[in-house]
Amino acid sequence: MKEIINAYRAQKINVDSFIKTLIDSLPNEYMKEADDILKKYRYIQLIYGVNSEFKQSTPVVCRKERDSKQIGNDKSHYFMKLHLDNNGIYISNPYIHHKSGKPSVSVVHFVDSVYYIFDIDLIHLLEDLKLIEYNSLHDKIKRIVYFFGSTALALVSIALITYGGFVFFKLMFSLTSSDFLHDIFRSIISITLGLAIYDLAKQIFEHEVIFQSFHKSDDKQYKVLGKFLISIIIALSIETLMVVFKIALEDISNMISAFYLLIGTTIMLVGLGYFYKTIQESTPKEDN
Repeated sequence: MKEIINAYRAQKINVDSFIKTLIDSLPNEYMKEADDILKKYRYIQLIYGVNSEFKQSTPVVCRKERDSKQIGNDKSHYFMKLHLDNNGIYISNPYIHHKSGKPSVSVVHFVDSVYYIFDIDLIHLLEDLKLIEYNSLHDKIKRIVYFFGSTALALVSIALITYGGFVFFKLMFSLTSSDFLHDIFRSIISITLGLAIYDLAKQIFEHEVIFQSFHKSDDKQYKVLGKFLISIIIALSIETLMVVFKIALEDISNMISAFYLLIGTTIMLVGLGYFYKTIQESTPKEDN
């Protein structure tokens, strides 16, 4: 969620001004009108009140529930660095909300000896202000597709690794194998491809399911593709080595075929190196 926080900081003055105007425009009886406020403004996640002694004095009102368990709890540690402006409003630094897991800010409004706290979802706020492009339905559908796709790839990789292990153990405990070299390389290739596909599935799951970036970073996708291609080239190199050994042991007249395979693998390796070099040159470096 780094991109969301950076987008907020880039427009902090304008966003904070909007938040203060919003707070001033809300009904005076915050707690009585809490349900209507939450319905009208989707970026407000919850509302509750704290008295002048920093004890929670009202339930926490969310969209789906009212939590009264924390009434009377000491909240003084949240107010240690509180600096209200001339309108009695304070806006916190952005943080990851403990309930929603989304980037948020807390707004405090001091009215009639009561501190009213509003937790605001930065994603929805910045979307409504047209500072980011985000569609929750599209995002959910995309996450579901990526979830099932990455899960299927992970299952394929496990099947390949299991098959490679099965071939290896069968080879170790069997003395009847007619082609030891072929079977051992088949096991290696199967396990290598399984690991490559698993790594691809892991990258998709981590970047598209667990963490969805709002910044369209081509560099991220290139890294995923690059890691996958590296694993494939390793598998092809092993296959090439196996073919060379088999031809050398059986029929050396076919060595030209192994040579062509070796040339093809080398071209892929050189192409991957050029690919990485081009990406590094075209990707702008972030300022520290």
